[in-house]
Amino acid sequence: MELPWLRWWDERGNLLLTGWETTEQESQRAERAELQLQEESQRAERAELQVEQERQRAERLAAQLRAMGIEPEG
Repeated sequence: MELPWLRWWDERGNLLLTGWETTEQESQRAERAELQLQEESQRAERAELQVEQERQRAERLAAQLRAMGIEPEG
């Protein structure tokens, strides 16, 4: 059974949220923050992987230079 519900507005015309609505809004905000944190973590992992790949590439190139009798600079 549904009954009419009295809602309140502030002096600027903004609807005042019920406790449930406020909780739901905060829950959604927390979920968005968690997703953003996960995305940032994934970006950092990809950047670390790229750095490692570049380091390995530099080591391979240095080894090739040494094999040719050239000592690479530090």
